[in-house]
Amino acid sequence: MSGDGVFTGAVTVIGGGTMGQGIATATLTAGLPTTVVDVDTAALERTRATIARRVERVSASEAARVLAGLTLSAELESAVSEADAVIEAVPEIVDLKLDIFRRLAQAASATALLVSNTSTISISRLAAACGGSVRVIGMHFFNPVHKMRLVEIVTAKTSSESTLRDALDLASTLGKDPIVVRDVPGFVTSRLGLLLGTEAMHMVEEGVAPAGDIDKAMRLGYGHPMGPLELADLVGLDVRLNNLRSMCQRSDLPQYQAPKILEQLVESGKLGKKTGSGFYQYDADGRIIAPERRP
Repeated sequence: MSGDGVFTGAVTVIGGGTMGQGIATATLTAGLPTTVVDVDTAALERTRATIARRVERVSASEAARVLAGLTLSAELESAVSEADAVIEAVPEIVDLKLDIFRRLAQAASATALLVSNTSTISISRLAAACGGSVRVIGMHFFNPVHKMRLVEIVTAKTSSESTLRDALDLASTLGKDPIVVRDVPGFVTSRLGLLLGTEAMHMVEEGVAPAGDIDKAMRLGYGHPMGPLELADLVGLDVRLNNLRSMCQRSDLPQYQAPKILEQLVESGKLGKKTGSGFYQYDADGRIIAPERRP
């Protein structure tokens, strides 16, 4: 870590799911040696395949360079011990994240930047689980990470100024355009985005309009690149449900109560694009076939 606006160091990403794959693609492309940790070895192989597929679109030589910097591991403690930055990107489950940060307190270097990619969980709570470390901070990336420029940097009550500078340096090195946010429920983007998505789901429930027309209204009327229901499918409806439950618990605001249609879709295994069905149906290449109005 140089402190001059450029982050130079080894990164460990915890979690080989959609967000972990995207973050690892970004760090590797930026030239940072990266280890991806997941207890599921199949997820690790999917991570390698996904990263390879993304970078091979640039050139074969770029793919070789990027993949040479990738290490896969099923052992968290050994993977974080020499990392300069650890980025947690596991599912939005409070107890799971708290357990990881407790382990980081013992296994990570005292100087390592300890980052959570959470979109709704309190960074201060994660820092407390890590022994009140001043090195804990939030960096909320957006899907798809290798394309989306925004990252929310969320400061815990204990985050030091040097921790914030390092997080800003890391964001800059990854080609991101950050905003700095105080640790409040939902930060900025989840606080607004969850409300929009939830209201869109209620409109599907009420039969106001089909999913495709609701999304079209937001794309053409408000200039959104993607409608709220298509976005929910892309993020994962199970992820969105966990986000709403966490937000509802933290804020105690009824407007973040999960819509019944979302709960029903998740219960039936329709999790969005990754399962081929959610508010829309998808073909094998991930293209929308038709909207589903009901689970």
